Amino acid sequence: MIHKTLKPFPNDFLWGAASSAYQVEGAWDVDGKGVTNWDRFVRIPGKTFKGTTGDVAVDHYHRFKEDVALMAEMGLKAYRFSVSWARIFPNGRGEVNEKGIAFY
Repeated sequence: MIHKTLKPFPNDFLWGAASSAYQVEGAWDVDGKGVTNWDRFVRIPGKTFKGTTGDVAVDHYHRFKEDVALMAEMGLKAYRFSVSWARIFPNGRGEVNEKGIAFY
């Protein structure tokens, strides 16, 4: 089927994906990561659907190699991800968490 008003994507169009650290990483208390506002908020009874949290999420922290391989298999050429600053600065400032730097 050919749509009469839509134009095809140009050959040089860059297909990609994006994610949010809290929504995909999991590992909320692993390798020195600090506590975030979201980590606290989701623990307030009634604030999330069935008390769900991002504690594990899709476990990108432990499965990023598999995730990147899936992105390559899909033909994605770009990936925009957010950084959890609590993984880099567990106390909000000061000492850098080297394991957080190594992850990113």
